[in-house]
Amino acid sequence: MTRTLVGKVTSLWRYPVKSMLGERLDAVEVTPTGVLGDRAYALWDIQTQRIASAKNPKKWAKLLEFQATFIKSPQPQAAMPPVRFALPDGDLATSNDSNIDRVLSQLLGRDVELLRTVPETPSLDQYWPDLEGAANRDTVTQLFMPAGTFFDSCPIHALTTATLARLQHLYPEGQFEPARFRPNIFIEPTAAESTFIENDWVGSQMTIGDEVCLSIDTACPRCVVTTVAQSDLPTDLNILRTTAQHNNSIAGIRASVLRSGSIRCGDPIWLEAN
Repeated sequence: MTRTLVGKVTSLWRYPVKSMLGERLDAVEVTPTGVLGDRAYALWDIQTQRIASAKNPKKWAKLLEFQATFIKSPQPQAAMPPVRFALPDGDLATSNDSNIDRVLSQLLGRDVELLRTVPETPSLDQYWPDLEGAANRDTVTQLFMPAGTFFDSCPIHALTTATLARLQHLYPEGQFEPARFRPNIFIEPTAAESTFIENDWVGSQMTIGDEVCLSIDTACPRCVVTTVAQSDLPTDLNILRTTAQHNNSIAGIRASVLRSGSIRCGDPIWLEAN
């Protein structure tokens, strides 16, 4: 195998509750099932019996107005700690509150239950906007999630500054912030050019710092979540349209864990390929 230094960790993210805003961290613990505490909780739509997800923004765009943070840091081999919610109305709540389901249901306008345990066959609804060339257009499909998790697919998502810079160049009016793409690991490549550099990393192994090793399994296709308003970012369908037109809707990579450990901002990143 050849080993090449390709960049460094510039920021780290964890999302305690699926489809809510998450936490930017200086360090994370990576376990065999992903970043410890990532997507540890989700909301259950009682009417449809599916996981609530901003992938169907016609129902769930407001989830991105909530921010979820852990009350204390999760620890390996320990029960997941409670989360604190910063609510759209400015109030705070916690997952331990006896009325949390009622509070969340009232704010979202749908009956929901906060889940700490994954259902036997988790699934969600995904809306496909009307974009030229897409396989599905202006329709909703059902996405089945990996058993035992609240992830859509692979447990780790990484993205580079080079990809966002390339998209920004292609659509200068857009706001291509990492928050739209919800990575766990945001990478600054050693190469300075603005390119879709991660496309060439698929099939390689990525070593981060002294401990963690990931298998880069697939490129990451983007969805309508990248276009939804959140914090100070506006709704903008052209974010996804630009990604679709210039890189087949791909931005970033999906990875699984080969070796667990800690990752810190500033850690060097190597690729190993045959």
